[in-house]
Amino acid sequence: MSFCEHCEGQRFDRARILRVLREARQKLRRAETTCSADQALQSALEAVRALDVPHIERFDEVGDDEVVH
Repeated sequence: MSFCEHCEGQRFDRARILRVLREARQKLRRAETTCSADQALQSALEAVRALDVPHIERFDEVGDDEVVH
């Protein structure tokens, strides 16, 4: 199966985010102290924000080379 550039980029970004979240979970599990749900979510949000995830613009113009995704 082939994906357009936009969708392929989203799949790559999703994989990166999932990896970072798994690493954050492992880090929290290794921590000596327990944390609240709020602290755990804050840690996850900070990990995702630290990623450089590009924003791909979608064009409203559709030509003869229309790509469906």
